[in-house]
Amino acid sequence: MLRDSLRGFLGQHWRAESMKHGPSPGDVAAIWGKLAGQGVASLGSDPDLGGLREILVVMAELGRAACPAPMWSAALANLALAESKAEASVDLLERLHAGTARIAFSFGAFDPDRGAGAIEVTNRKASGLLRFVEAAGSCTHLLVPVGSSALALVAMDAAGVDIEPTRAMGAWGSYEVRLNAAPADIIAFEALAVHDVLRKARLALMARAHGAARRAFELAVDYAKERQQFGQPIGRFQAIQHKLANGFILLEGVRLIVDHAAELHDRCDRHWQYFADCAAFFSAEALRRVSLETQHTFGAIGYAEEHEAPLHFKRVHLDTIALGGAAPARLGIASFLLDNGGAELPQYDLGPAGNALREQVRQWLEENWSGERKAAFDARPFAKREFDADFALDIGKTGWIGLGWSAEFGGQGRSPLEQIAFIETMERGEAPRIGAAIQANALMMFGTPEQQQKYLPEILRGEAMHGMGYSEPQAGSDLAALRTSAERDGDHWVINGQKIWTTTWWGKYMLLAARTDRDAKPPHAGISMFIVPMNTPGISIQPATTMYDGSFANIFYDNVRIPLENLVGEINGGWKVLTSALAFERGLVGGGIVLKVAHAFEQLRRHIMATEGDRPALANDPIVRERMAILASEIEVGRQLMMHCAELAADGITPPEYGAISKVFSSELMERFGEAALEILGPRAALSEQMPDAIDNGRFEQNLRHSLMWVISIGTNEIQRSLIAQRALGLPR
Repeated sequence: MLRDSLRGFLGQHWRAESMKHGPSPGDVAAIWGKLAGQGVASLGSDPDLGGLREILVVMAELGRAACPAPMWSAALANLALAESKAEASVDLLERLHAGTARIAFSFGAFDPDRGAGAIEVTNRKASGLLRFVEAAGSCTHLLVPVGSSALALVAMDAAGVDIEPTRAMGAWGSYEVRLNAAPADIIAFEALAVHDVLRKARLALMARAHGAARRAFELAVDYAKERQQFGQPIGRFQAIQHKLANGFILLEGVRLIVDHAAELHDRCDRHWQYFADCAAFFSAEALRRVSLETQHTFGAIGYAEEHEAPLHFKRVHLDTIALGGAAPARLGIASFLLDNGGAELPQYDLGPAGNALREQVRQWLEENWSGERKAAFDARPFAKREFDADFALDIGKTGWIGLGWSAEFGGQGRSPLEQIAFIETMERGEAPRIGAAIQANALMMFGTPEQQQKYLPEILRGEAMHGMGYSEPQAGSDLAALRTSAERDGDHWVINGQKIWTTTWWGKYMLLAARTDRDAKPPHAGISMFIVPMNTPGISIQPATTMYDGSFANIFYDNVRIPLENLVGEINGGWKVLTSALAFERGLVGGGIVLKVAHAFEQLRRHIMATEGDRPALANDPIVRERMAILASEIEVGRQLMMHCAELAADGITPPEYGAISKVFSSELMERFGEAALEILGPRAALSEQMPDAIDNGRFEQNLRHSLMWVISIGTNEIQRSLIAQRALGLPR
């Protein structure tokens, strides 16, 4: 509501064009008075009036509108002075909230940028030079931290105050402020916690940069729909679609992690500082990258100062390098993870039911998947660790295979957050895979009552695994081109053709896509879905070893006869069965991948903190610390995308484009993690399983080889980017 209200208000009262030649102090003062009338000037002073989350909404909308109203400094003043009872601070906040005071805020000596300047206060007189002071020319007061327990308050119209406008990134709006024995009030605190104020300040700047980047990006998307090149909109070109899809993925990641950090702050969660650092570190580079790619999409038109886009480009770059840029946040993340014994990645609050299930599953694994049993499993080569029939039967007794199934089919009807709790705990326990989620979804949505009664209980009890017979030599992501045929012959379907890259080839059944109408237009309208028992005569299996030491198979179907009742859904209606079942599952696929990365990250973190003989721990290496901070911030973005998909799934099926965003980001993060782990740990980490001195029995190198599969499976990431561009951004096919 706040976002929508403010967007409408700014659309009526502020025009970005007025920023072309720099804002006048009068314009800034006028818009601030109007914004104060809307109540935004008091945000941060009282939790009941709105906290950091609401402040960031306002900052994002100001960035979107290219409005230089001094909200950033007002919010910092509210957050810093809220608990102060000093007469000067009470009076200042009253005037600020009424709109008659406008505050400029400088961190002075506490600014991580050494060029920001500093002041000294002696006998209530302030002297010194401050640079990069935002909106100082239109403000009535200046606030500057001095020492660890005080703020200096200076009236801008006092004697000894000299203000000089400066141009940065080709834009006006910041100032140099020189104080020469200017009168100053000192507002004292027991402890000011300046570093936490800095974290909030960075978050606010990232929110504003996000608003600016998002506005320019949306303009570029609209432009791509209209701009004609070679007789068609440039938005039809795959290069443009994928460029914009990449930008949208990053913008969604920034939006979610910045909001999450603010929400934790407002809930007084003890991990809010860590997430604020992750948000600032990720956002700084991501928003600049989006801003650059947006300008590339505009081409020459966006390079002209008459266009709105340059305003946002400048705003993004100024805000993301302010206060030391990403470097202080990087240092904060590394310190959290690696110093004083280090800390694990924080667990997410999955709600009372999710948190309880997480503990229940952990205890079950401790009792049923530990000690000699797990050690014996771990000693097997990887090809023998993809599935464990006894484990599947044991966990089948818990009913957890049907965790998300409705009670109608014998399931537990658990929420998406509870499903995340289960996936996370199974990953941390390094348990083998179970269930047949996509196939079960297909049966629950489209199966006959007889099919549901026959096949679903087997899956639920852990007795039967189903493979997916989709891909063919000429039909990978282009499933509409599949050639395997199914023809009716009396009471049977007769199937002929070849399927490739089938991973669960050893399962009891295959959910198989076959063509039942060769002349259908469009081609996908002639596909049907079938359940094929894998012991049926005429099936030939040629297993192959994968790059990651697993297996898939080429499977040949030669006059394979199955009963008519093995058709799933309507004849020629298989495309709907296939895509609906995939869409239902894709929402949590990306979450499953990022949880794998999070678990592997913890293994890596423990290794780099360990010492070997007289050699110092890798955790002391500044390059290693930077790499770990990068990975941690990206894991948190991946987890935020996972949580967003879960929220959407709680209201129904996750929209395919959001499942695609999560899958693309997390799978490519898995690749980046694999590369980074080998680079950090060195050649011993490249030794494969069962080799002498292999680190963790080859865990890290095997993870890298396995990561490529996730980028390709369930629709290659290139296909997913096209889906994002067309479904989320509305670009033409």
